[in-house]
Amino acid sequence: MKHQSKLSAEQHQQHAAEQQTQSKSAREFASAEELLRYDAAHTPVPPDIARRLQKSVGPAKPPPRSWWRNLFGW
Repeated sequence: MKHQSKLSAEQHQQHAAEQQTQSKSAREFASAEELLRYDAAHTPVPPDIARRLQKSVGPAKPPPRSWWRNLFGW
């Protein structure tokens, strides 16, 4: 009987701690975009995926010249 009451008290403490953690981490966002920005800022990208993404994007290219610069030779 003592073992059950001790276990129950420990479970109660864990449950209280979980509720405190959940109430502190609960956030409300004004829009879905705000939620996605928050999530992107707080979610680390796995190194393998970052490497593959960087490889697929490649180096940044300069923007194409406008037609009027080509026409006047600038």
